[in-house]
Amino acid sequence: MNYDVIIIGAGPAGLAAGIYGKRAGLSVLVLDSSPISGGQILSTYEVDNYPGIPGVSGADLGKSLREHCDTLGVEFAKGRVTSIIDKGNTKEIVTKKQTFIARAVIVATGASNRKLGCKGEEELSGMGVSYCATCDGAFFKDKKVAVVGGGDVALEDALYLARSCKEVYLIHRRDEFRGAAVLQEQVKNTQNITILFDTTVDSINGDGPVESITTVNKNTGSCKDVAVDGVFVAVGTVPNTGSIAGLPDQDAAGYIIADETAVTSIPGIFAAGDVRTKQLRQVITATADGANAITSVEKYFQGK
Repeated sequence: MNYDVIIIGAGPAGLAAGIYGKRAGLSVLVLDSSPISGGQILSTYEVDNYPGIPGVSGADLGKSLREHCDTLGVEFAKGRVTSIIDKGNTKEIVTKKQTFIARAVIVATGASNRKLGCKGEEELSGMGVSYCATCDGAFFKDKKVAVVGGGDVALEDALYLARSCKEVYLIHRRDEFRGAAVLQEQVKNTQNITILFDTTVDSINGDGPVESITTVNKNTGSCKDVAVDGVFVAVGTVPNTGSIAGLPDQDAAGYIIADETAVTSIPGIFAAGDVRTKQLRQVITATADGANAITSVEKYFQGK
């Protein structure tokens, strides 16, 4: 069957695009390789910054977005997309088992947080291990936390958390930060931020919630347990683009080059959510991208 638009990915951006697509009277198929719709928010214990519904769990928000799609009649299919073939007025979306055809494609495959790869990280994800300080920082008021990383995001996270947390340990594997000089200066002048250079995290420990981390000094090899209630990993993200051939132009990091219109280098292929180049990667910006992408799809169909 041919569709007006096929959306690759069922996170907030893809689901929002599905909602707006059906409301626009388009035939819509959402393709996703995951068994449950929702994307990264499914691993978030509580989403407290989505306007109008504070304190909602990531699982509940993902379920609500999917149910909204189901109510409108959005079609879903499971499949891992391996390539997109541009045929001009139509696009072939190839999965391991079958090929789908659409007039337009929205790539909303998202991005994955770059992991530390240490013991306890996966097990305690959502139980004190977080990849978003602005999302989860409020839950650690008056507590001790660690931020791991040395770029702008890590420095900004440390400063943000220092406003409400009792103590912040900023851990970086090198002997100097990579972030902006102005941020470095602010971090160094913030009393409740302790900087640990030349240090890596060997393990994140806890029976249930996070209780401590074990650090290793790269110069001396000495290990040290640091009591913390939370660990914020800020070592970058990885766009989920590597396994799909035929994608539009990407930047050096692999993100699809597109602004808020979702328009890419290939006419008829659009990018929405965390997979595209953007300043802020949050649920609210992802859903906005999904809506904007459908508006651009409509303009594309109209020849504008």
